[in-house]
Amino acid sequence: MLEGNRVSRISVRGFAVASATAVTTVGAVVGVAAGSAQSTTTHTEPTAAGTPLLADISAGSQAQLQTASLTQQADAQSSVADTAAKKEAEEAARKQAAKDAAAKKEAAEKQAAAEKEAKQREAEKVASRSAARADASDFAVQSSYTVAQVQAIARQMVPADQFQCFSNIVNHESTWNYRATNPSSGAYGLVQALPASKMSSAGADWRTNPATQIKWGLDYMNERYKSPCGAWSFWQANSWY
Repeated sequence: MLEGNRVSRISVRGFAVASATAVTTVGAVVGVAAGSAQSTTTHTEPTAAGTPLLADISAGSQAQLQTASLTQQADAQSSVADTAAKKEAEEAARKQAAKDAAAKKEAAEKQAAAEKEAKQREAEKVASRSAARADASDFAVQSSYTVAQVQAIARQMVPADQFQCFSNIVNHESTWNYRATNPSSGAYGLVQALPASKMSSAGADWRTNPATQIKWGLDYMNERYKSPCGAWSFWQANSWY
C-alpha cells in the first residue's frame, strides 16, 4: 500500500510539473505574440535575456542602408556637377580663346590694311611729284621776269597738290622775287638758298633764271622734307626750313 501511494504521489507531481510547463509554454507563446504586437509601435522593449527584438534590428539596418544610399546619391550628384562645371569652364575658355584669336587677327588685318594704304598714298605722292612736269630747261631764258611769270613757271614745275605749300614758303622767303638777297646771311633767290651757290647743282644760271631756282628748291624740299608740304609744316613750327 505504501509503495502504491508513492507511485501515486510521483505521478501527481509529474502531472503538476507537466502542467506547469505547459502553462509556462503557453504564457511564453502569448508573451511573444504580445511582444510582437507591441514592437510595431515601440521597437525598444527588450526580451527577458536583454537582446533587441528582430523588428528593431531590421529597422536599424534599413536606416543605415537608406543613409548609405543617400550619401552615394549625393556623391554621384556632386561628381556630375563637378564634371559639368569643368566642361562648362573648358568650353568658356575655348570660346574666349577663339574670340581673342579672332580679335587679334582682325587687328592685324586692319593694321596691314592701314600700312598698305599709307604706302599706296606715299607712292601716289611720289608718282605725283615724279609725274611728267616741266623742267627748267623747258622755259626760254628771259632777261627779266615778273612775279606772275615766275608763278606760272612754278605751277608747271611743282605738283598741283604741293603748289600751295611751295608758294607759302616762297612768299615768306622772297615774296616771289628771284633776285632777293638777305644782306645778313647772303641767302639768295626765290627759296633763299644758303649759301646761294648751292643752286648751281640745278644750273649755272641760278642767279638769273627763276626756273633753275624753282628746280633746286623743289628738289631740296623733296629730299629733306619729303615734299613742299612737309617743308611748309616744318617752316610753320620753326620759321625756317
